[in-house]
Amino acid sequence: GHAYAYRAFHAIRELRSPVGQPTNAIYGFIKMLGKLRGAVQPTHLMVVWDGGLSAERVAALPAYKAQRPAMPEELAAQLDEIAQYLAAAGLASFCGEGIEAADYIAGLAERAVAAGLEVVIASSDKDFMQLVRAGIGLLNPNDKSEKVWGAAQVREKTGVEPAQIVDWLSLVGDSVDNIPGVPGVGPKTAADLLGQFGSIANLYERLAEVRSQRIRGALALSEAAVRRNQELVRLKDDLPGAFNPAELVERTPRIEVLAGLYRRWGFRGMLAELEASSGVEDRQAVLL
Repeated sequence: GHAYAYRAFHAIRELRSPVGQPTNAIYGFIKMLGKLRGAVQPTHLMVVWDGGLSAERVAALPAYKAQRPAMPEELAAQLDEIAQYLAAAGLASFCGEGIEAADYIAGLAERAVAAGLEVVIASSDKDFMQLVRAGIGLLNPNDKSEKVWGAAQVREKTGVEPAQIVDWLSLVGDSVDNIPGVPGVGPKTAADLLGQFGSIANLYERLAEVRSQRIRGALALSEAAVRRNQELVRLKDDLPGAFNPAELVERTPRIEVLAGLYRRWGFRGMLAELEASSGVEDRQAVLL
């Protein structure tokens, strides 16, 4: 949810309600979600929000995600409004205290597949490539082809299999999450190493076989950091509680509430579409 809200906020620079409230993130989020639903036609859907940083990851690496700037005030002011939209539209959302969205999505995806559903994770976060397998695909909003990625696309992007993504990212690092990699080991070198050795475990067991003295030395010096990175990068899919697919099915939208939100935000086009499809204008006229 936060990633799409940020994307919408920066894509539409200036949009305000009739009373001057910023609405650019709200508008862009609704439009992007509508486009996504139109492309995928999901039977089940959930928007997942970050509930804070994982305490375990911060304990392992205090600098984890510490470089990220504070959320712009005008974006923060719109998040509750987006939540109101989702509730009125009958769409499920989740935010858990201290639970990173990626971890919750990982657990949700695994449980959905176990329940017989096919899963599409709509995100540009490269951590999700580790989850790709039969039944779980990725829809990257940065990919203009709008294809749902499978293992072939992950291999094309990274040079490794989805099952090797945790090890690949542990070697390369992730500047977005402030996770340092092995100095001198970029994506291609990491892919070559994993192609030769298969895993980080095998790589360190057979470190003497690494041909480049420079890379071999960097790997030796970085071993503790690389093994820590594996725990930072690996998504936690061990969610507590029962999984109920029915909770992810779209509920009947509350038309009058949606209409009221659109009026408050000044979304005349969305309001006109809603009125044309539901007759809300006539019902509201009766109430008035």
